[in-house]
Amino acid sequence: MANSLTKNEYNPTDLKADFIKTYGGTEKDIRIFSSPARINIIGEHIDYNGGKVFPAAINRYLYVAIRKRPDTKICYKSVQFEGTHLFDINDNFTFRKEDDYANYLNGILSQLKAKGYRFNCGFEVLMASNVPAGGGISSSSALECGFAYAVSETFGFNLDRIEIAKLGQMSEHNFMGVNCGIMDQFIISMGKEKKAILLDCNTLEYQYAPLELGDYRFVVMNTNKIRRLADSKYNERREQCEEALKILQDNGTKIDALCQLTPAEWEEKKGCIKDETLLKRAKHCIYENQRVLDAVEALKAGDLAKLGKLLNESHKSLDEDYEVTGIELNTLAGAAQKQEGCLGARMTGAGFGGCAIALVHKDKVDSFIENVQKEYTRTIGYNAGFFSCESGNGVTTC
Repeated sequence: MANSLTKNEYNPTDLKADFIKTYGGTEKDIRIFSSPARINIIGEHIDYNGGKVFPAAINRYLYVAIRKRPDTKICYKSVQFEGTHLFDINDNFTFRKEDDYANYLNGILSQLKAKGYRFNCGFEVLMASNVPAGGGISSSSALECGFAYAVSETFGFNLDRIEIAKLGQMSEHNFMGVNCGIMDQFIISMGKEKKAILLDCNTLEYQYAPLELGDYRFVVMNTNKIRRLADSKYNERREQCEEALKILQDNGTKIDALCQLTPAEWEEKKGCIKDETLLKRAKHCIYENQRVLDAVEALKAGDLAKLGKLLNESHKSLDEDYEVTGIELNTLAGAAQKQEGCLGARMTGAGFGGCAIALVHKDKVDSFIENVQKEYTRTIGYNAGFFSCESGNGVTTC
């Protein structure tokens, strides 16, 4: 359960004691699982367009402590949030806004039951998290996958890690009403220290790639603007991409997803799309997919300057062509790109708030954070959040 903690972060070694304080009993049957946050190094908003993405799990974790009960009751509690959510394992779970984070957990249970898994009793859960909620590094997917893994291991379902990822995505689709791709759940389930994953979201073919950054670190920059994925324009962007794809197909382009086109092929075929907005959405997807491939090659070659340049190009495309940034993310990325020791920066995640990442020399991290914070606060009126991070492991038993 290794974790480098900073001030005000929860120490997971306290979780068993907090569990007993909350529920009583002894430590004997309590099991603890961890689930990481993630950054997507590059490849944004293309996972649902058949594109390749290049994410990594990071060493910020959500923790799930779980223990079976002798009855059929379910109890969810969080160390950091007040309130208790009570259910019964025999319930027909449905989404209810007032259930808050419990919807993510019940969504997993609903999908497990739909797949034929049976529970012989209830359970109680206590959670703690060092993953910023709504911050663009996938706190909801960390919650879904961590809980799914905890339940699978506790009840002997023995789901493999790809099944865990698919279960999280199914819960989003069928329970939460969000048509998300599978990238977040996949890297959170499958991540490894000192590795990133090059993932084809169309086929789920993947390969691990070394994530060796030398004297550089990724700095995560949180706008502190809460952005809930289901309330964003995520679904609208997806529909626009599907519309652009259909126009291309209707005009003889034999593809199943936008990202099957190379930039050169796109330039030849784009004339059939007359709507300027659809043109920009499709352009982003196709060129972003190429940037992913170029970034992997840059890392293999140890060319971090090239990687930084690709990060900057990605942010520009997400701002101008995909239009999912906003003043907060643009302020962070713009300020970051000007700092000494920063090779590149871009938004990461769904956008409309959330986080950006920057590739920064380890000796410049403190001055980088100080300078970017000043510009952000001056422009936006409140502080951003910052932390440097390293790669981490996917869902695991502590």
